[in-house]
Amino acid sequence: MTARQPLFVGGSWTEPDGGHYEVIDPASEETVGWAPEASRDQVLAACAAAREAFGPWSRTPPEERAAVLGRAAGIIAGRLTEYASLARAETGATLGTARALQVGVAAARFRRYARVEPAEWAIPPQINEAGPMGKAGVMGALAVRQPVGVVTCVTSYNNPWANPAGKVAPALAMGNTVVVKPAPQDPLSVYRMARALEDAGVPPGVVNVVSGRSTRIGEAAVASPDVDMVSFTGSTAVGQRIAEVCGRDMKRQLMELGGKGAALVFDDADLGSAVAGIGTTFSFYSGQICTAPTRVLAQRGIHDRLVEQLAAYARRLKVGDPREPDTVVGPVISAAHRDRVESYIELGRKEGAVVVTGGERPDPPGGFYVAPTLLAGCGNDMRVVREEIFGPVVTVVPFDDEEEGIALANDTDYGLIDYVWSGDVARAFRVARRLRAGGVGVNTVGRNMEAPFGGFKRSGVGRDVGSYALHAYSEVQAIVWPG
Repeated sequence: MTARQPLFVGGSWTEPDGGHYEVIDPASEETVGWAPEASRDQVLAACAAAREAFGPWSRTPPEERAAVLGRAAGIIAGRLTEYASLARAETGATLGTARALQVGVAAARFRRYARVEPAEWAIPPQINEAGPMGKAGVMGALAVRQPVGVVTCVTSYNNPWANPAGKVAPALAMGNTVVVKPAPQDPLSVYRMARALEDAGVPPGVVNVVSGRSTRIGEAAVASPDVDMVSFTGSTAVGQRIAEVCGRDMKRQLMELGGKGAALVFDDADLGSAVAGIGTTFSFYSGQICTAPTRVLAQRGIHDRLVEQLAAYARRLKVGDPREPDTVVGPVISAAHRDRVESYIELGRKEGAVVVTGGERPDPPGGFYVAPTLLAGCGNDMRVVREEIFGPVVTVVPFDDEEEGIALANDTDYGLIDYVWSGDVARAFRVARRLRAGGVGVNTVGRNMEAPFGGFKRSGVGRDVGSYALHAYSEVQAIVWPG
């Protein structure tokens, strides 16, 4: 795994102008491989290659584009063991997570967009209807979907397979071409995805991958005049900067940004279900997921029992080497991120929160581990409650009644995914409708992979997943003619 990875530009594997940098296994601190450091000129060349390839690819019949995606899905699935091993090493995820929820989901996403139904291209019926156009009579009208053009896909470090696949597959299905800028911490998996697409027959320039640690690399991939759209997953701060750059040329944006999901647990809730759902925050990607219910709002009647059971859940989780089959919680992505998460735990103490469990580094020597940490006695005005920590840390805030719970849940800059647990289903859905979030889980943390995904407020712009991704990567064009 220690080979020096080239860039993928215009269908060619190209040596980087900036040399290579080391990719570190967060679990062992050993070298996984060497990633390429692209120059600004190479990034612009990738964007130009995507622009040149756009015309022919956009005119390729949809069924032929779908066939390429289908072959890519088969190749990725056939190389599951190899790809999952690399993903585990780059991210620190457990091997089971790397197989099923990283590489496995990526294969499923390519397969899903290889089977686009005609109805998914549909425009709302009223747009297709002819209507009066003044006194001159009636004009015929047709609305069609067109590809946006060249899409820069800037991906997140927490899932270097499923996240890029969720951008690249629907973008290609709709006839766009892409330049992928992977997260600097784990770009090697994205290059494997590019290899699978190349082996599947994607034409030169349709998919390009350029990596680097410098912010200039990402900014060049966003600002290039050859780029029509930017699809970004990452922090709100970076998303705001991308929006500024896109605004200069009015480029389309699709952004999935930060989250600080509220989990309202009412006193009639099934506590076992709520604890299991919220407990995934501690274990799933070591809390490095924007959809995590990290801000627990507990009605006072069950507050103490919920805290007790969450603490017991967290203490049962095995923290350690993600290669071991019984490990549940692996490391966070880097030493710098571990230090950041620990600084928030200390901040919580200073703000008056009680560290019920966790708060210390676990036993495994080496690696970037953080113990699952539960902070109780919190107020909604604390920074540790309001700011995204992106680690295995959960805060608990009490509330008295439904109105206060909703007010606390909505008192945030974020609005990605919230959660409601209640034995009264009518109340759960009533509360869900009043939450200012792009999605709400009712008595579950599960996801429907056809449901629209995206956030309110500072959690993002636009919606993707399922048919919504096809709409996100297309423009609506109106064609009119004399009736």
